[in-house]
Amino acid sequence: MREYHDMIIPEEEKRTVGLLNDSFPPVVDGVANTVVNYASVIERELGHAFVLTPEVPGADDSAFPFPVYRYPSIDTTKRFGYVTGFPVTPEFRRKVLAEKPAILHSHCPAVSQFCARELREKLNVPVVFTYHTKFDIEIQKMVRTKLIQESVIRALVENVSASDEVWVVSEGAGENLRSLGYEGNYQVMRNGCDVPRGKLPEDVIFGHTGAYDLPKDLPVFLFVGRMMKYKGQMLILDALKIVADHGKDFRMVFVGDGKELQEIKDHAEELGLQRQVIFTGALRDREAIRAFYGRADLFLFPSSFDTNGLVVTEAAGSDTASVLLRGTPAAETVTDGVNAFLIDETPESMAEKLLELLLHPEKIREAGKRAEEELYYSWTDSVHAAWERYGIVIDNYRAGRYRKKEDIIARALDAHGNFMDGLIRLEDFIRRVTDFDFPDILG
Repeated sequence: MREYHDMIIPEEEKRTVGLLNDSFPPVVDGVANTVVNYASVIERELGHAFVLTPEVPGADDSAFPFPVYRYPSIDTTKRFGYVTGFPVTPEFRRKVLAEKPAILHSHCPAVSQFCARELREKLNVPVVFTYHTKFDIEIQKMVRTKLIQESVIRALVENVSASDEVWVVSEGAGENLRSLGYEGNYQVMRNGCDVPRGKLPEDVIFGHTGAYDLPKDLPVFLFVGRMMKYKGQMLILDALKIVADHGKDFRMVFVGDGKELQEIKDHAEELGLQRQVIFTGALRDREAIRAFYGRADLFLFPSSFDTNGLVVTEAAGSDTASVLLRGTPAAETVTDGVNAFLIDETPESMAEKLLELLLHPEKIREAGKRAEEELYYSWTDSVHAAWERYGIVIDNYRAGRYRKKEDIIARALDAHGNFMDGLIRLEDFIRRVTDFDFPDILG
């Protein structure tokens, strides 16, 4: 795998990149974190980046080393978990046009992608889209009616297909996108992780984990992520019940929060595992999370939902190998028994693997070392690889190698934006000519 440390970008290759996503801090999720890292690495090492995202209460973008342009939104968090934005205001458009981006990179198939399509009409630059998450599962949770689910999925796939190039974070993510009806090509572009490489010193690890019941002579298993059952927490608990019934003692640490946290806790109690299982809740301190990676003997991640499994890379950075489901995207880059351990999607399969490894702790240690050497992938490496691909996309776009799309939706959004802009200009003209101070007609 190519590494990009200390790579010098010639001045003529520096460019401006517009990054779009429907979530961004203070809203915290994996894709928002991706956009922050893309923009940070580009601004620090490669060229210039700016972010386009909806307004949310409490947002303070002053600490970011790159511009963040927010457009109006309405609060739909109770229904969908995120706000819904309207990126067609004249002021917002003028700020974006002034940046003169060479490429737009959208990370969400909803409003952000519509915004990217509309801006492409104005700027005549290519649009790249990255598929991060299995949005069909999220839609099924938000919308009850199957017919409406299918309609929304079709609309989002059409939105993705309108891109000039589609990226996916893993081959499994690409297969999922195809299963939803996407018929175009895609590039696999892995995400990196922002946890530094290397295990923390023992005293630092203890400083963050010492308050928890983690005896030194017991194996420690770890899970980090949202507390949603589709990530495999129930399977972990059922497997650990079997391990406990075989007379083995251990500690299992769950780091994270989510809507189904209480249900997962209740299941641990039903199995009689409350002494062995620890729930820390969400940890905002990245060093604290890194300390738990360093304290763990194995990282348990039996998720078939995740398209990438960044937490596996984070664990690898601290010499901690993972137990993964065979055939899932998170297991794409690993070698079974060498830098990770693969199981079937059953509690019995996981329990059998854990019982085997507990008899051979040297295998766990060796796999952890190999994981650090072979699986760790930083955001610097990830974004530098993306930067190279940006250059190819831009060249292809300028040479007319992408099929020209008749983008009716983008033109409609563009027309609406022009109409809004015309109203503001008319209002400004009337104010100057007549000195008439009427109410703001645009609210």
